[in-house]
Amino acid sequence: MDVLYLIERECKRRGYSPRTISTYQACVQKFFCRVWKEPRRVTRGDIQAYVDHLVDSGAAGSTVNVYVNALRFLMQEILCKRILLRVKYSKVPKRLPVVLSKGEVVRLIDAISNPKHKLMIELMYSAGLRLSELCRLRPEDLELERCIGWVRRGKGSKDRMFIIAKRIVADIEEVTGKGWVFEGRKSRHIDIRTPQEVVKKAVKKAGLKKKDVHCHTLRHSFATHLIEDGYDILTVQQLLGHSDIRTTSVYVHVAAPRLIDVKSPYDAAYDLKL
Repeated sequence: MDVLYLIERECKRRGYSPRTISTYQACVQKFFCRVWKEPRRVTRGDIQAYVDHLVDSGAAGSTVNVYVNALRFLMQEILCKRILLRVKYSKVPKRLPVVLSKGEVVRLIDAISNPKHKLMIELMYSAGLRLSELCRLRPEDLELERCIGWVRRGKGSKDRMFIIAKRIVADIEEVTGKGWVFEGRKSRHIDIRTPQEVVKKAVKKAGLKKKDVHCHTLRHSFATHLIEDGYDILTVQQLLGHSDIRTTSVYVHVAAPRLIDVKSPYDAAYDLKL
């Protein structure tokens, strides 16, 4: 039984992203490299033992959770074995996202000399796009006269609207290809590694190496800056395409002005004394 093929077919049928499909396949493949059994002979105990092995090996909680999800998908959706997996999800430390200040974003973008590469990063930040969304943008997804665009079948197979900065509309009109906004080789869209390398080099050139900056940092920064500018969290949630507002609320905690402008009650107490 080619379970990897079956996983791919079932995931595509459900509209899962290519990244999720490859992740599930990799997890299942590594599982069978350790558990030498025919897929239908795999038991709950085999999965529990493998999860224990991951934990004993020092795997992060987020990694363990990915393996649990992949193996659960294999057992229940591919093999149709309705077994109860008594595997508790590992706690993942809650970390605030790394964000750049507006000044740092400008420094990063100004460090990019290639006009097309610079435009990619400008659009990614100004619209709050995910890397995959940027690379797969088509000309028909843009309404430049209204300064908006549409992500088609984004994460969770959802469509959503995004905003486009007025200052880059003319540049987008000039660079847009026939099939894709940002065309790569052989009339395909650009590879995701292109923006990743652009950001990596710009971070070094702009002197921002002290922060863990990557493409998704621009999306975090976009959301944080909107909240700093006074936009409500529901608006930000819609622009980011989050299903759960709790996912969006994390940016409230990293929005600088609201935290920095809070006055310590200790200072207030001494003000009363004076």
